[in-house]
Amino acid sequence: MLEAVVYNREESRLELLDQTLLPVETRTVFCKTEQETAKAIVDMQVRGAPAIGVAAAYGIVLGLNNPQNHGKPFKAAFAEICDLLASTRPTAVNLFWAIDRMKKALSGCSDFAAAAATALTEADAIKAEDIEMCRSIGRFGASLLKNGETWLTHCNAGALATAGYGTALGVFRAAREQGKKFKVFVDETRPLLQGARLTAWEMVQEKIDATLICDNMAGGLIRDGKVQGVVVGADRITAHGFVANKIGTYPLAVLAKYNGVPFYVAAPDSTFDMTIKYGEEIKIEERDHDEVRYIGGQQVAPKEIKVYNPAFDVTPPELITAIITNKGIIRPIYRDTIPQFIGADTKEAGA
Repeated sequence: MLEAVVYNREESRLELLDQTLLPVETRTVFCKTEQETAKAIVDMQVRGAPAIGVAAAYGIVLGLNNPQNHGKPFKAAFAEICDLLASTRPTAVNLFWAIDRMKKALSGCSDFAAAAATALTEADAIKAEDIEMCRSIGRFGASLLKNGETWLTHCNAGALATAGYGTALGVFRAAREQGKKFKVFVDETRPLLQGARLTAWEMVQEKIDATLICDNMAGGLIRDGKVQGVVVGADRITAHGFVANKIGTYPLAVLAKYNGVPFYVAAPDSTFDMTIKYGEEIKIEERDHDEVRYIGGQQVAPKEIKVYNPAFDVTPPELITAIITNKGIIRPIYRDTIPQFIGADTKEAGA
């Protein structure tokens, strides 16, 4: 199974598959400190909400093992490590979920050695649980994909974006394991081309029948009846079912709704933020303007042109057919079913 986030115990380092270089080059980024981990998250060498959370958990392990922190009081140093990692990307709630979980696990620790050992155990558990959650998401999602259908996905919500297996792409992996025949359209996903570079790469590696399209081709394909379902990942889902995901997700949801095509969101329960209700409460990250002015280091727009580069948009609940989670399938009305569902046993909510 493809793993984008690996902790090497022998070398006491975090090993990340550098996603800025795929598919042209496969290179591993080695992180020995929390600062290097934070930089890898900011630079999107590791990306995808679940993968960021796992990387941050291991970043805390590295910080506790970092000799530069050992001259400080333990609690102060631990807080600085957590704050640094939390500052990297503001939208993906899995990042904050993982850090909060690490804080709880280490709440009784008072020295670096014991804390580092406890942190490593907890980080390993977060990673293992993420893989199992993705497998469960895949199984539930595959039940919605009928034999012979063609679905469309946007950005990368695969093994590269998680601890392994994937959320949206986990649906396709599970469907194939069940013996279903299907096809996938892959949106390129401007400006950083995560669909073209990463999802397409995963589909080729897995030998899944996929076709890459430009983002602006999706509408025509959906209108012409060539798409029977859309499935995407999520970086944050509110208590009322507003979904923040990679920019370009919202217009796909509008297109799907207008044309009567099911629109699904696939995410683990760690992606739900039950402290907020509405989309405007989600902080949307705006990234470097040169991500739009350049493609692969090649300038494609005037350097002087103003740029607006939000990394995410928000899809309202009325456009979402269902949310596929590791515990089952949540259906509308989300303001009622999500609060009932989170923390519950495996089931189909709102069915």
